[in-house]
Amino acid sequence: MTDERLAQLVQTRLREGEALVTAMLESEQCVAEIVAAAEAVGAAAADGRKILLFGNGGSAADAVHVAAEFVGRYLVERRPLPALALNANISALTAIGNDYGFDQIFARQVTALGQAGDVAIGLTTSGRSVNVAKGLEAANEAGLTTIAMTGADPGPVGAAAAMRIAIPSSETPRIQEGHMLAAHTICEWVEEAIGGGEPPR
Repeated sequence: MTDERLAQLVQTRLREGEALVTAMLESEQCVAEIVAAAEAVGAAAADGRKILLFGNGGSAADAVHVAAEFVGRYLVERRPLPALALNANISALTAIGNDYGFDQIFARQVTALGQAGDVAIGLTTSGRSVNVAKGLEAANEAGLTTIAMTGADPGPVGAAAAMRIAIPSSETPRIQEGHMLAAHTICEWVEEAIGGGEPPR
């Protein structure tokens, strides 16, 4: 009985994942948003600009994952790209959170590290993470290209960014899965935009 229940659960979640991909594929807006973001990140990378990523919780893990794809490689051998996950610096997070408030943990780092022409990508499933919104606002002020990755309701975070990728779902796990699908697609395009290389052996 337990094995049957587990099999049903796996099938249900796989169907939900399939439905999410179908919804993204059939949404002209979602496809256009991913295209626009990929073009912006690709142009910045080709110009030697930095990519700053940040989020909370699972989105923080996704930010670290994507930054690693840029610094290391995604699909092909090529030069390393400058990318930072701002939520990975525990000393900075705790110092800024303690001295200035948790809502400033990304904004202050963006102000310190970001330069005009760089890209700031804020990830949030709710669209309402105040610290992510403030990070994007600081990036706008510094002349960075800003991208919000959210769920179906972009919320204040989406409003704080020049571009957004709104995954057509209100369920946190599905939004996170959509974020990674979009991010991996962007990584692939960036590698092509900078000249790419050969697949690793």
